[in-house]
Amino acid sequence: MRLKLPIICFILEIILIILFGAIVQYNDETDARQWHSNNHSDYENDFYYRYPSFQDVHVMIFIGFGFLMTFLQRYGFSSVGFNFLIAAFALQWATLMQGFFHGLHGGKIHIGVESMINADFCTGSVLISFGAVLGKTSPVQLLVMAMFEVTLFAVNEFILLTLLGTKDAGGSMTIHTFGAYFGLMVTRILYRPNLHKSQDKNSSVYHSDLFAMIGTIYLWMFWPSFNSAITAHGDDQHRTALNTYYSLAACTLATYGMSALTAHDGKLDMVHIQNAALAGGVAAGTAGEMMLTPCGSMIVGFLAGIISVLGYKYLSPILETKLKIQDTCGVHNLHGMPGVLGAIVGAVTAAVATTDVYGKGMDDVFPKVASGEFDATYQGGVQAISLGVTLGIALLGGLIVGFILKLPIFGAPPDTICFEDSIYWEVPGEEAAHDSPMTVVSPEEAKQLNPETV
Repeated sequence: MRLKLPIICFILEIILIILFGAIVQYNDETDARQWHSNNHSDYENDFYYRYPSFQDVHVMIFIGFGFLMTFLQRYGFSSVGFNFLIAAFALQWATLMQGFFHGLHGGKIHIGVESMINADFCTGSVLISFGAVLGKTSPVQLLVMAMFEVTLFAVNEFILLTLLGTKDAGGSMTIHTFGAYFGLMVTRILYRPNLHKSQDKNSSVYHSDLFAMIGTIYLWMFWPSFNSAITAHGDDQHRTALNTYYSLAACTLATYGMSALTAHDGKLDMVHIQNAALAGGVAAGTAGEMMLTPCGSMIVGFLAGIISVLGYKYLSPILETKLKIQDTCGVHNLHGMPGVLGAIVGAVTAAVATTDVYGKGMDDVFPKVASGEFDATYQGGVQAISLGVTLGIALLGGLIVGFILKLPIFGAPPDTICFEDSIYWEVPGEEAAHDSPMTVVSPEEAKQLNPETV
């Protein structure tokens, strides 16, 4: 890795700098001349509306996702460190890819605080996929995976949000479902038949689970901001945060209940608490800005918690033994199934939307229904079709990228030393033994040594 990692880091960053210099510029609310050419208050700038949400999302990406993956006993440096690395790359690449599809103005990509949020959303999808391959891939493989996945994410997002007119503010489909099934397909192609040789390290210890709970709490606290970050100002953003808030609360109680219920001795499983308690935020992503009602949000969260725990308890072992899908973090249970549930809830909620319920707010939530371009039932159908499109692109994309990552040049770790920090990091306490001088003796001298000493 002494050459491979520096080469890919430097090459990718130099390419990014060149592309940013050629086609990226400030938008009207960021550019000094453009902003001051209009007569308005500085406090009308979108920064003051969006930046608090951006900061919350940013914390989720770097601390929430990073620490959530530190549950492995000897992979904490890599979990947080590689999360940091691929997130830093992905948010830059996402700015370009999303700008190319959504933000071109006269051949230039215009960026501002909203594009920063969208880039973090795209990065979140990559980090979900990272969870599926955690411990079994090199940093070079992760950067290559991020490069391809960000591109495919932008394509899928463009098809759904621009061409089809799908509503998915919190990303149940575009972020969670896409990231989960893309990662599952990649890890299926990278299947390791001898992974059992590293099985002793594919587990947690007391303090590693405690660190992972830090990530869980950060994600849980800030998820209402995540789902509401790019919704319309006013009631839409307010409603999305509220719906997510109650969905998460209901999900947490369902998680604790199911965790105790499915254990033979009634004890809670920390894996369930760390992950399934967050499923309510995933499931509320699509319908969060809709008139789901507080009660409806709680039902969605409750179902998400139950499904997620059952997935960890019963489905994950089946996926590994029968389908050969080695899902390290269980992203199928936290992001995959709850994401599909969220997409279905969004489709049903959209199909029953009426002007009696939404009033003039229909313009914000379902603008094409409000304009009469099509009715609510058709919008519900669009939502359902979008789920199929997302699954198709994620699975096919993961299949292709998985085969690319199998190339030996990317330096995957051998089966015997997966889930091990010391392959890539200087680990305190281990360098002394590694660097200590060894005494070399001749065969004749060895015969004179005490056998017990030898």
